[in-house]
Amino acid sequence: MTRERSSERTAERPVALVTGVGRTRGIGAAVALRLAGAGWDVAFTHWAPYDARMPWGAEPGAAERIGAALAERGAAHLALEADLADPEVPDRVVERVSAELGAPAALVLCHCESVDTPLLDTGVESFDRHFAVNARASWLLVRAFARAFTAPRGSGRIVALTSDHTVGNLPYGASKAALDRIVVAAREPAHLGVSANAVNPGPVDTGWMTPELKRETAGYTPLGRTGTPEDTADLVEFLCSPRGGWVNGQLLHSDGGISAPS
Repeated sequence: MTRERSSERTAERPVALVTGVGRTRGIGAAVALRLAGAGWDVAFTHWAPYDARMPWGAEPGAAERIGAALAERGAAHLALEADLADPEVPDRVVERVSAELGAPAALVLCHCESVDTPLLDTGVESFDRHFAVNARASWLLVRAFARAFTAPRGSGRIVALTSDHTVGNLPYGASKAALDRIVVAAREPAHLGVSANAVNPGPVDTGWMTPELKRETAGYTPLGRTGTPEDTADLVEFLCSPRGGWVNGQLLHSDGGISAPS
């Protein structure tokens, strides 16, 4: 885990930790930028080796470009390269963020391991890695966040991105189902007054969709378009704001109507 960039805090702003911010077109980047614009300082994690083995490939310099965009929005920021499959990394991440920006008041889990394999073809190593990254690391991050939390009661937020895509994508979908339960369990430290919610954004075009898939998914929504990272960022920013504090322990579908009964 290495530090990519840090800037001095210029004002007293709450700190958000956003995971999975490795690509400028990704949901994590959109969330980080939206929170920065809403008055948050932002720490974010990324892991280039994951992107490198995905069809879209790694994006060299993405962390620096995202950091510069955060600075333009007035946010102090910290970029951390973090392999969340390592069970020791979540505690280290929260410790670094707390030491360099301040204890986070919001934790937004956008990271994932996602390799499409059906039930009969999924290997044990892939299955275990999905649960290590999507479920175990999320639990460890939530635990570290709660232990470090010092913000005023009622101001803390946990938001996790989830999915119900399981058929043909067994290890991803199963590990995200575990994540849903972890987020509900995150209501346990009620004495902190932290709200915890999961958001299912449905299929979002972050550069991986083919033109055919974009047309197909657009046909399922009343607005006739696919989801964008900014759509998800809109909801996450609301949940992290004072206006969103009453929403708690929920699984929210923000997918343009794809999951609505037909």
